[in-house]
Amino acid sequence: MPDSPVDVHMLGCIAYTDALTWQHNAVSAVGSQDHPDVVAVLEHPPVYTVGARGNKNHLLVSEHSLKAKGADVIQTNRGGDITFHGPGQLVLYGIMNLRRRGIGAVEYVHRLEAAVIHTLSSMNLAGRAVKGRPGVWIGHRKISAIGVSIQRGITMHGLALNINPDLRWFDAIIPCGLHGLGVTSIALETGITPDTSAITTTVLGALAHEFNTELRPATTSEKTRHDH
Repeated sequence: MPDSPVDVHMLGCIAYTDALTWQHNAVSAVGSQDHPDVVAVLEHPPVYTVGARGNKNHLLVSEHSLKAKGADVIQTNRGGDITFHGPGQLVLYGIMNLRRRGIGAVEYVHRLEAAVIHTLSSMNLAGRAVKGRPGVWIGHRKISAIGVSIQRGITMHGLALNINPDLRWFDAIIPCGLHGLGVTSIALETGITPDTSAITTTVLGALAHEFNTELRPATTSEKTRHDH
C-alpha cells in the first residue's frame, strides 16, 4: 500500500535565502498532523553554502572576490561541509515527516542517493554511493551533493544534481571538505546537452518509487501558502 502522497512545488530560480524561508514555513506546516510532506524543485543563483560542521578554510578564495563575481557565501544548518549551488544544477528540498513514514535519518539519505543513482542509470551513467560520504559519485568525481538537517523528525534541505553547471565555480572550494576529489556533471559525462525537464521528471519518479508514494503537483491553495 502506498505511503501518504507528497506535494511538489516548482519554485523556479530562487535565491537561497528565500528558499530557506520557504523551507522553514513548510516545516511548520508539515509538523501539523494532517499536512502532507512537500518537495521543492528549484535552481539557485550562484551561492556557496557552508554546512553546520563546515570549515571556511575549505573556501580557497576570499568571500569578497566571490561576491564580485556574483556569488554569495551563506552559513546554513544542513549537514555536510561547503558546496556550491548555481544555474545548471537541479536542487530538490524535501520537507518530510520521517516519524510518520517510519524512516530513520540514514535510510532517508540512502533513498535520496538511490533516486539519483537510478536517474543516472537511465542515461547509462554508473553513479555510486560511498559509505561515509553522502552524495553520489561517478568514479572519484561527485555529481550530486546531499545534505540534510532533521529536527523533531522533519527533514530540511536535500540534494543537488549537477546537470550542466559551470564547474569552474567549484574551483573556489574543496567540495564537501574532501581533498583530491573532483566534481562532474551529466553534461560532462555524456558529452551532450541534457534535457533538464526530462531529468527532473525522472528524479521525481525515482523519489516516488524510493518512498513508495505519489509525488503530485501542489494545488493552487497549497502553493499560495508556501510560495509567498
